[in-house]
Amino acid sequence: MSEAPQTLTVVIPLKVKQRGGRKAMLTPGGMALHGQQDITLIKAVARAFRWRRMLETGRYSTIDEIAAAEKINDSYVSRVLRLTLLAPDIVEAILDGRQPEEMTLPGLLKGVAVEWATQGAAMSSESAGRNWDVRGTVANAGRG
Repeated sequence: MSEAPQTLTVVIPLKVKQRGGRKAMLTPGGMALHGQQDITLIKAVARAFRWRRMLETGRYSTIDEIAAAEKINDSYVSRVLRLTLLAPDIVEAILDGRQPEEMTLPGLLKGVAVEWATQGAAMSSESAGRNWDVRGTVANAGRG
């Protein structure tokens, strides 16, 4: 009983999108294949926690001092520092490359909800396929 080998074709819809200066293949759920990390976002989160530590230890007293030392705009330092308000599980997802496709540095710099529960609800699987609003609400795709 000899049968010819059969071919099985599996179709997976993928999108190619720029993420953190690199191209990533994204699944329909918006997650990057192989946990592609957004290096730009990771660096910003690391920088935010470093600056917060510098403020807490007294190395710098103000955001203006950090901005002068880093030779960047104090407004940018202030916006990046808000990333320290992200819930630990969201920070972990960013470091692992598991954050939603819509979660980008420019979006996060617009503002972050202070309540971790609000952040988590926005990032939950129920928000798949929607735009992640960093202030804690989930907006339908296509709305501004």
